[in-house]
Amino acid sequence: MTDIDVSSMSEKDLKNKVNDLRAQIGHHERELKAIYRELKLHRTNTDELKEKRDSLNSQVKELMAKAKDSRSRRDSINARIASLKSSRNEANEKTRLFSDNISELKTKRDDLNKLSKGSVETLSKAYAADLDLFLNADIPLKHETDLFGRLLDLKERLGAAFDANEIHQKLMETYEASKEVFESREDFGDEISKLAEDSQKHHLEMIDLYNQADELRKAADTAHAQISEKYSITAPIREKIDPLKKKIALLRDELGIYLEKLNDIQIEKDGKKQEEHLVVAKEKLEKSGRLSLEDLKVLMEKGDLKF
Repeated sequence: MTDIDVSSMSEKDLKNKVNDLRAQIGHHERELKAIYRELKLHRTNTDELKEKRDSLNSQVKELMAKAKDSRSRRDSINARIASLKSSRNEANEKTRLFSDNISELKTKRDDLNKLSKGSVETLSKAYAADLDLFLNADIPLKHETDLFGRLLDLKERLGAAFDANEIHQKLMETYEASKEVFESREDFGDEISKLAEDSQKHHLEMIDLYNQADELRKAADTAHAQISEKYSITAPIREKIDPLKKKIALLRDELGIYLEKLNDIQIEKDGKKQEEHLVVAKEKLEKSGRLSLEDLKVLMEKGDLKF
């Protein structure tokens, strides 16, 4: 705009140009203000959406932290359940071994009892009586032979009875040793059942928290999408601002050139008017000496009147 030649323009043309430029500047400034008002309206709605989105995301974060805690509790309980099940399996294996051992001992004892057909006490008395009779009584040979055969049978049965008692004792000891293992299986079952209930409770809490978080996240995503939509709407509007500002600045620069020229013209006009006033004031001073304050001012400024 500094290349504009205003030297040949009349004052009227200059004033017309100034008025035209001021009208253009006013129009563009009103247009700029309208853009700012529209952006402010969108920005207000956008700020509300941002606040809503950020609040929802904050709630999602809190819910996810709670869900993580519930999941951690569930996993910790499940690890405890797995450990207990492993211990229970070991107890079950011991129980199976005890059961097999007990069953085997019972079979042996029962077989021996069938063979002995009597208790140690009963068989011992019978054996002692027959032995005394065999050793001390004067009996026929046939009776003695039969008695000797019966003594052999009693001795075998008595041995079986002793063996049966010994195995029965082992059976009782095995029963005593197995009681703790059998009882522990029940303890494991009760604790696992209680822990499973707690695990399920935390699992359901976690699922519920995840569902709540998903709903809030969807709402936050919707708000964010609306914000993005707002930006897409306002972007073309914001793009008008800088060109308008540049146009206004250029128009002001151009206006300044014309105003400067008009100011020079006005200074020139004021100078001519002052010269004319000075001539008149000098004539008044020479003819009558009667001067107005303006006359005195002009004469003093030009140095034609001193005190």
